Amino acid sequence: MPPELVLPIVITASVAGLCLVLSWIFQEFSWVDRIWSIVPPVYVATFAANADWSDARLNLMTALTVLWGLRLTLNYARKGGYAPGGEDYRWRVLRSRMPRWAWELFNVGFISGYQNFLLLLLAMPAWLAWQNRSPLGVLDAIATVGFIALLIGETVADQQQWAFQQDRKARKLRGEPDGKGFLDTGLWAWSRHPNFFCEQGQWWMVYLFGVAAAGTPLNISILGAGLLTMLFDGSTRFTESITASKYPLYKTYQNTVSRMIPWMRRA
Repeated sequence: MPPELVLPIVITASVAGLCLVLSWIFQEFSWVDRIWSIVPPVYVATFAANADWSDARLNLMTALTVLWGLRLTLNYARKGGYAPGGEDYRWRVLRSRMPRWAWELFNVGFISGYQNFLLLLLAMPAWLAWQNRSPLGVLDAIATVGFIALLIGETVADQQQWAFQQDRKARKLRGEPDGKGFLDTGLWAWSRHPNFFCEQGQWWMVYLFGVAAAGTPLNISILGAGLLTMLFDGSTRFTESITASKYPLYKTYQNTVSRMIPWMRRA
């Protein structure tokens, strides 16, 4: 095994094991969600540190992923994700649809195992950058601008959703009607999941740094962004099935607004 991969792999195995044990102890299954925004910047930083913080591309990738992690962590915290009982509601729904033995296998194999492996794969462009150290170029500039634009887009989308949910809670306390029950204005008028689109896009920008370093788009770093996109596709479909079962008007929203990529409304 390449020595520069030892520490990231040890961290991945340790974190995966910890998430699994904590899920058994507390019977909550959002432990990977709680470390999701923390470990990828750590992995990227290990490669930058391995280069003695002397490589401009690795330092830039570390700075950008730290910004990503800080923003996502703060947003997750304000929604109560780190509080006791802050488990993602989708796990409870899925758990209710599976026999206990199947859920335990799913927890070991997918929630604690696969997802932590995916978080390591997201950092593989940094490994390519470590292996192929070279000056920054045009592709790095494109990746940086794209990453920052998508980071801003996700911040706006999350803030719009936060304001909407806070208003829903206030109206509920006042005994007022809930309305449609979902947000369909602002960025959410262009995409049903603009935050998810921007989240995936940021990691495709990180992949571009790997392309800039390796000099070819066909490299191992495409696995992280590609598998993340597949994960979001499945997760989004499951989330929307729950939402559509709760709010009748959501089906109309699905028929008129793009699911992921921002686009004009359909008539």
